[in-house]
Amino acid sequence: MMADQLEIIVYGADVLCASCVNLPSSKETYEWLEAALARKFENQKFKVSYVDIFNPPLDEEKQAFASRVIEEDMFYPVVKIKDQIVGEGNPRLKVIYAEMEKYGFTAV
Repeated sequence: MMADQLEIIVYGADVLCASCVNLPSSKETYEWLEAALARKFENQKFKVSYVDIFNPPLDEEKQAFASRVIEEDMFYPVVKIKDQIVGEGNPRLKVIYAEMEKYGFTAV
């Protein structure tokens, strides 16, 4: 079943997490993910959002999860689709693709 518009949220920070020194930054991962998903699921209704864990938007749910990322020392960026964490630290496209396919998205 296709969702109206699925939101893929990338939670991260400008500073690399201590365990992620050799990985791309959260913003770079967000940009890479947005481009990869746009190619794979072209013309389908989803959006990729970026949330700075140290300066989240006024959305209560996003603020709460941003706090959780900090409190639980998660490796960021953390990629979340609905209530499911689909990537942490160095997200894998295959896992994110599989989760999106559960919501009716099909590869082009």
